[in-house]
Amino acid sequence: MLTIYGVYKSRASRLYWLAEELGLAFRKEPVIQARKVAEPLAADAPLNTRTPSFLAVNPMGQVPAIDDDGLVLTESLAILLYLAKKHGGPLAPTDLPEEGLMLQWLFWGAAAAEPLTIVVTQGDESGEWKTEAGKVRLAGIGEALKRPLSAFETRLSAAEYVVGGRFTVVDLGLAEIIRYAQGHPELFQGFPNVKAWLERCQSRPAFKAMWATRTAE
Repeated sequence: MLTIYGVYKSRASRLYWLAEELGLAFRKEPVIQARKVAEPLAADAPLNTRTPSFLAVNPMGQVPAIDDDGLVLTESLAILLYLAKKHGGPLAPTDLPEEGLMLQWLFWGAAAAEPLTIVVTQGDESGEWKTEAGKVRLAGIGEALKRPLSAFETRLSAAEYVVGGRFTVVDLGLAEIIRYAQGHPELFQGFPNVKAWLERCQSRPAFKAMWATRTAE
């Protein structure tokens, strides 16, 4: 059976969304981020990313990870593509050119977008953006986001989804990356295609099911 390591309120949310899309049976191993635990190595600490048993799964100490009948994978975007290809259907690439484009845009998300959007959500959690210095820093992040979002806006001007004219695993992964900045509409001014695309992705029943579970966690 597929085991997913990570709570819903983590990057593992993208895997739980995909599981909903594909109707996958899975076992959840609720590994919480160590930064959310006062003493992560205490004997009574909840299972977290510094717990030795989890480090045996992923020595990097990050979630998500999966164990799929003995195959352990630890990078979320790679896991998404692996599971989509394994189970087939419209979320997976139909041929090698589609797979190449999917890899290109997933790597774009990891390299160009997520390093900026993750800082936005971290600032939301810490309250940094409520300070004057934080507002200045957030504006700088917005400026840095313009280049990758411009490239993405251009891509979405030709089609409603990123690859193949349909919702695929790439849209799912990128929607979760872009979501980190969603609480700041000013960062998306001038990118109407990106905003409309994100709304389409998040209108899917599988996303709503995942989000309801995440909210209740």
